[in-house]
Amino acid sequence: MRFNELNLSQELIRAAEELGFQEMTEIQEKSIPLLLEGRDVVGLSNTGTGKTAAFGIPAVESIAPTDRKNAAVLILCPTRELAMQAAGEIRKFAKYKEGVRTCAVYGGASMDKQISELRRGANIVIGTPGRVMDHIRRRTLKLEKIRTVILDEADEMLNMGFREDIESILADVPAERQTVLFSATMPSEIMSITQKYQNDPVKVKIKSSQRTVELIEQFYFEVAMGRKTDALKLLLAAYSPSSAMVFCNTKAMVDQLTQELIKSDIKAAGLHGDMKQMQRTQVMNSFKNKTTEILVATDVAARGIDVSGVDAVFNYDLPQDNEYYIHRIGRTGRAGMAGAAYTLITGRRQLADLHAIEKFTHAEIRELPLPDKSDIISMKQEAFVNKIAGSEASHFAYDVLDKLAAKGIDYREAAARVINSVLQSDIERLPEFDAKPLKKGRRNGSKTVKVDISIGRSKRIAPNFILGALVDATGMSGRDFGKIDIYDEHTTVEVPETELDYIIDSTNSIRINGHQVEVKQWKGTDIPSKNRSSRRNDKPKFDRKHKAYGGRSRADVFTDYIPDRKKRTKKRH
Repeated sequence: MRFNELNLSQELIRAAEELGFQEMTEIQEKSIPLLLEGRDVVGLSNTGTGKTAAFGIPAVESIAPTDRKNAAVLILCPTRELAMQAAGEIRKFAKYKEGVRTCAVYGGASMDKQISELRRGANIVIGTPGRVMDHIRRRTLKLEKIRTVILDEADEMLNMGFREDIESILADVPAERQTVLFSATMPSEIMSITQKYQNDPVKVKIKSSQRTVELIEQFYFEVAMGRKTDALKLLLAAYSPSSAMVFCNTKAMVDQLTQELIKSDIKAAGLHGDMKQMQRTQVMNSFKNKTTEILVATDVAARGIDVSGVDAVFNYDLPQDNEYYIHRIGRTGRAGMAGAAYTLITGRRQLADLHAIEKFTHAEIRELPLPDKSDIISMKQEAFVNKIAGSEASHFAYDVLDKLAAKGIDYREAAARVINSVLQSDIERLPEFDAKPLKKGRRNGSKTVKVDISIGRSKRIAPNFILGALVDATGMSGRDFGKIDIYDEHTTVEVPETELDYIIDSTNSIRINGHQVEVKQWKGTDIPSKNRSSRRNDKPKFDRKHKAYGGRSRADVFTDYIPDRKKRTKKRH
């Protein structure tokens, strides 16, 4: 079914077409008509099936002129990254619909800015449960006019200990409302919320489809923070693709990376949605006729591109949706030709996301070490040898050698100078780069201290509840937090000493599993105890057939809560 067959406003259809949305995915086709009717829905669907559009399009369509000053739609997400991603997608859908204002609220970002956006009349609010509760308590977010509540990845929110916050929010929203819930699994806690807070919900279940891309070899490289551009230059030098596409997630990154590649004398051009049609046509023509060797593009800008003979695809940024990964690497390996896809990742969170993509595509993505400078020089020498060995010399070339000999330059010296002129400039452009494997340690050995949190085992707390709440409140990465020791009445957590004041300031109103807690610097001494739980030392041995920590049955119980490495916007003192 196509989007233009839905009973949508012309403004939404125009936005969807501009984004390249034509055929609906299964979750969209089954959910959107129900949501447009105002029905309560339980959607069982994994990440990467298009569920953001499934609830985002009806949310935008539901906004009426009378909603100009009131929050009408509330969307809850488990992490700041998902909240930011959902908000970004919804803004795109609302591009041409007048009067739609969105606001994303999450920990680790400026509270004043969020308050200002809410007071200006945001009618679609997307946020994490902890920060939403904070705004409700401050009366900066009012729920009296909410007509629709959407819980995105509800099972993850429950696993992070947000059940009491979610129930508190649902209890405060008007009873006459639409309640929508999307989840990858259907544990008993989800069923309980469904029975208690939804009205005759329709269950929409999507089966995971097989996703395979044949004839495309897939690899990834782990790269230190801030070194992706140098790593990409090394890979382009090592593999020397005659035609390749590099994918970034933002227009700004496309522009920045393109300029960096051009500075290194790489024939690159950028493609994104802010470019005029004439510019886009010029870029595409130059890429098709091989004048441009490297095309740097966003996912949206690359929709509809059909270029044969693309040697390789490079994921400079991990795609924001698993489906995008399929579309990206499908640019190579066409018409029965072999292709290769290379992905650059930084940090544990991205590694976990990559493994999720691997599971989604049912394909192996193998890790490779980055080549170092000496490897690339050897490769270039070998390629040059093979090129010379496979060619024939003309009389013109022998004439040049004779003239050089007359000037006292023998054949060997002449050949060496020619080889130098061909290879030296390429070698000099190679970045200095330590391609040794990254150390897998936490916080890179920086000095740590402990914070004390006034909640413990007596309140049925597990390490993932603690970590999820800290990540949500501070916006920091889960990798920034170390050992978690849970005692009967309190919990201690290792944190970087340089971040101590910021963490304490950010968590002054934190709630964990529905309980208000106090966070302060730990000044006690460690006493060995048989009654404490540690995220590092006492972590259970996971078995996929058994459950652990709040009903989880997956081994990545903690890595799910480690957000991407985005800069925090909250100013520190």
